[in-house]
Amino acid sequence: MATLVNDRIDVRISREQKELIKYASALRGFKSLSEFIIYCVNTEAGKIIMDNEKVLKTIEDKKIFVDAILNPPAPGEGLKKAQSAALNHEIDGI
Repeated sequence: MATLVNDRIDVRISREQKELIKYASALRGFKSLSEFIIYCVNTEAGKIIMDNEKVLKTIEDKKIFVDAILNPPAPGEGLKKAQSAALNHEIDGI
């Protein structure tokens, strides 16, 4: 059976901060202040990580987009036919 290892974080906060946190914890029905703090910290940490991953993906997407603009693939047959048809209509005055 795996042993659960509890790590510890010590934080100093003002009395007002503690009372505010206790009040919010009670409003949400948490059994303990520690449970509430762990929930809040884990939730916020997850959001920060997800936001960071979105930014990284966005930057990577931008690189892919710019690369496609600067180094476009050769036009396919369908595009060549469409371009030719469009040019013929312009020349014919249509």
